[in-house]
This record gives sequence, structure tokens and C-alpha cells, in this order.
Amino acid sequence: MKATVLLAVALVLGSPVAMAQSSSLQAALAKSAATVESAVADGRVPGAVMVVAVDGKVILERAFGYAHLNDFAGKRIASPRAMETFTVFDAASVTKVMATTMAIMILVDQGKAKIDAPVRSYLEDFRGPELDKITVRHLLAHTSGLVQWQPLYYQAANKTETLDAIRKMPLQWPVGEGYHYSDLGFMLLGAIVERVTGARLDVFIERTLYAPLGLKSTGFLPKDRGLSKFAVTESGNGYELHMVYGPDFGYGYKGDPKSWDGWRPYVLDGEVNDGNAWYANGGVAGHAGLFSTGADLRVLLDLLLNRGTAGGRQFIRAETVDLFLKPDAHLGWRQPDDMPKGAFAHTGFTGTYVLGVPEAKLAFVLLTNRQNAGTDAKGYFTDVGPLQTAAVRPLLDALLPR
Repeated sequence: MKATVLLAVALVLGSPVAMAQSSSLQAALAKSAATVESAVADGRVPGAVMVVAVDGKVILERAFGYAHLNDFAGKRIASPRAMETFTVFDAASVTKVMATTMAIMILVDQGKAKIDAPVRSYLEDFRGPELDKITVRHLLAHTSGLVQWQPLYYQAANKTETLDAIRKMPLQWPVGEGYHYSDLGFMLLGAIVERVTGARLDVFIERTLYAPLGLKSTGFLPKDRGLSKFAVTESGNGYELHMVYGPDFGYGYKGDPKSWDGWRPYVLDGEVNDGNAWYANGGVAGHAGLFSTGADLRVLLDLLLNRGTAGGRQFIRAETVDLFLKPDAHLGWRQPDDMPKGAFAHTGFTGTYVLGVPEAKLAFVLLTNRQNAGTDAKGYFTDVGPLQTAAVRPLLDALLPR
């Protein structure tokens, strides 16, 4: 692998001076890979896929460990399934940026939506003294004041009922008062896309972006698309069950935990882990439900790094990309304080991570199936945040030396 990586790095860097520096980037790639290998070896995650691209050229694409290691009871299966670079992952909240935010960007680009328009401009029944104040920007920036999470499937079994439940739920904070990450806000954004376009979110984003980009393994309801070989996630929805039944765990549920009992009694393999996406929205929602591979997510990152252009085609105008990604905009994407200015990133609860660093022309994808390792004694999955940072930091140090 080392010789292949070194050659790829040299080809990317191009000039003699830059080629002379390729050994430092190659060393950084090796260190990043070793970091992920260590996480797999010590059982923090069953498996992972890492993809690294610089200036649109892939210099590392590698799989680690297993896509399926443990059964429903948390015991190792007889024949664990190896992770492969083309393994399809449940992207979880990466859906928010790689599907919903991009769909909103396209609508803004086409003049069909405005980020400072009130939500009621698109969802006519989303009305009320406080609700009238909420704009598309508030939803994208997680400043709407909406509740962060509740098991909507206790009162909703379809999209119409889901929207009705959100509309009737009192706000948790005043509109515009600070950042409070909300799944419910992105469910509304998904509904806005559907109301404006007249097409389901998955159909619209597939038709306008994924298919034209040639992405074969990205979309919602992956089994319906004929995809297979997934990185499995959780045993049913044990974590959400814990949030519902444990009043001091997660966001807290005030209702009767026994009033609904549709939990899935099997390891989730090609079904979205998120309960609100699966039970209440049929697998297609603005906050979760997207499946993809490391390779495809890299293409989407590079689309943004290239200011909306891919393969010589302008999919989104540069001005629109700049609007959403300008420093401190926080429109869908998170802009981490510990990353170079202008970097944009997002994580997913299943263990997914995507990062774009314009200054370094770096697209970085690290996908793990941490949930298949089970939870600790307190009921929590492995925190993969430190792993994500440790894996990308050597690359940033090599690409952007101080």
C-alpha cells in the first residue's frame, strides 16, 4: 500500500518541489491509517472506511475490520463479514448536509426558495405566534427553538402526522436564541423540499444531483434500490428505547413508554437506524435516512470544494455555495473551531464523519459502524469524535504546515 499511496501523492502534488514534500503527506496518511487500525484492533469500532482526496484526486481509499461483527445479543457471529471500500453505510445525520441541505441549496439556486423566508411560506399550516417567526435560515442553523428530539413515532406513522406533531409541540427556546441542534428542524426542511418540488425528498435529490453525478450507491431506502453489503448498525433501536424508558438518559420522554411497542427485534442491516426516520417517515426524512459509501460522499464533498462544479458541469452556482459555506454561516454544515477557517463538517450518530477543508483542498471521509460494537455499562456507544480528529490531524499538519 505504501508505494501506491506515495505514487498517488506525487501525482497529486505534481511539481518537483511539491513531489519532494510528498513523503511528509505519505507519512501522514500512514499515521491516519494506523490510528483507525488501532481503533479497530482494540474494539472501539468493528470496522471503518476512510477516503482521502486532495484537489479532487483520491490518495487513499481503505477499509478496516468488519462490516458485521456481532449479533443481536452482542456476541461475535461465527463468520464476521469483512468491511470493503464499497460497503454502504447508514449516514445518519450526515443526511442533513449531503441530502437535505444540498436540496435546499439547489432550490435557493433556482430561485424557488429563500433562506430568510418564513417556514409558513412553504408549509402553509405551520402557523402560530412563535412559529410564524421561524425562517428557513433558523432551521438550517439550528436556531429555531424547536425541540431537539422526541420519539415522534409514538404519535405519528407517516409524514403528515409527523409534521402535525411537530407543529403542535411547544418550542423549547425562543426563536433565534442560540444554537440548539434539532432533528425536528431538518424534518421540516425535508418537508419544504417536498412541498416546493412536488416530489419526495429522495426522488428530487436523486434526479437533480446523485444520478447526474454518477453516484450509484447513494440514496434512501437502499434495499429498494438494489443495494447490498451494508455496514450493520444497532440491535434494533435499543438506544432510543433507553432514551424513552430512562428519564435521565438522552433528551427525556415525558409520555408513557408502554403506549407504543413497535421496536425492531433484529440487527439493522440496510435499514435506517434512526427511529423517527424509519417508524414515522417510512425511511425518508430530512434529518436521517441517507445511505452512501465513502467514495460517493467524497464526490459530494469535492462538489462543494469546487464551488458547485463537477466534471465540467455547474450543478450549483458558486455564489450559492459561498453563501452556505462562508465562515460562521452554519447553514446546515458545522464549522469546527479546531479546524482551519472555512472548513465544513458533519457527523452522524451511527459513526459517520465528513470534512471539507478548502484551504487544503482536502476532502476527508471516515465512516465507522460503531453501533455494532454495542454500548458500554452506562448505555453509550463509543465516542468516535477523538478518533475522527486524530485521523485527520496528521493530514492537516502535512498539507498546511505552520
